[in-house]
Amino acid sequence: MTQPDPAPLFTPYTLGKLQLRNRVVMASMTRGRARNAELVPTELHVEYYRQRAAAGLILTEGTWIGPRAVGFINAPGLFTERQVEGWRAVTSAVHAEGGAIFAQLAHSGAVSHPDFFDGELPAAPSAVNPRLKSFTPEGFKDTVTPRAMSAEEITSTVADYGAAAKNARDAGFDGVELHAATTYLLPEFLNSALNMREDAYGGTAENRTRIVLEVLDALIAVWGPGRVGIKISPTMAMGGFGPTDKTIETYDYLVDRLNGLPLSHLQVGRTLDDLAGTPIAALQDTIGYYRVRFHGTLIANFGFDGASANKAIEGKQADLVSFAKPFIGNPDLVRRFRESLPLAASSPETYYQGGPQGYVDYPAAS
Repeated sequence: MTQPDPAPLFTPYTLGKLQLRNRVVMASMTRGRARNAELVPTELHVEYYRQRAAAGLILTEGTWIGPRAVGFINAPGLFTERQVEGWRAVTSAVHAEGGAIFAQLAHSGAVSHPDFFDGELPAAPSAVNPRLKSFTPEGFKDTVTPRAMSAEEITSTVADYGAAAKNARDAGFDGVELHAATTYLLPEFLNSALNMREDAYGGTAENRTRIVLEVLDALIAVWGPGRVGIKISPTMAMGGFGPTDKTIETYDYLVDRLNGLPLSHLQVGRTLDDLAGTPIAALQDTIGYYRVRFHGTLIANFGFDGASANKAIEGKQADLVSFAKPFIGNPDLVRRFRESLPLAASSPETYYQGGPQGYVDYPAAS
């Protein structure tokens, strides 16, 4: 008796130079468990990622590229030898389970807070307060007006990304993903309301994307072809600043340039909001819009379940699909999808801080 063909989500996929056993991606999620002064991954991180290694690919939580990049309590870094050692234990555990894992490299930019820098202002493209909340050691606080980065600081920050990429390689990761999504430094540069610069890094689509492309060049110089990806979320608002009338042209220019780079993938966060009447109405079908514009592997992100993920892959809208919240309460998410088992709920109060509870104590399905 012949076995039925597996659902698209569970078929193998060649990502760059990696052979993935399925197309389920664990998306990046800040969980706040590096509860030590040096922001070193611990045995809790080892177990957390090991439990979820059945995913075709794991993307780590956003990981700081340097001390000036920090903007959220208890999130780990990749800029010291101790942090490299901590991550090496994580990658070894994931590989022992047959999994693959990329480090997501991040800089918080304007959404950080002076509490992280002994009272000094965080750095950003321009001195514009994004009007968000920063999770500081003293709890959530309103963001402040940051200071604008100098051209020299931008050059130094690009170098920090390159150094973190080398550390990721030394830690045993299979590649890196550039965090250019949500509200962090790089999407701040891409947003014409937050980037008011008049130099080579602002004012035009080419200039707004310049730092992103410089960082990607630095990462590829370390990793070579097929090992560097990028995540974007063009439709996401940033506190008091939504997408602008420059958003589409900026991201069109960026994605066109991405086609000329030897990337492993582009991950796109889609919108579930109604964009009618906005400057970005054309991005209503976010995944479809970039599917026809990006020529490489596309990972669809945000709001998918097993059925909609299979439909997206079967319809060639995406090559892989990433899941965030479902992985929190379901370390065996791949099996649950494959066997149509119900998903377990998770505890929101433990999402961003705590210890083992709500982190490594969710059981697999019986």
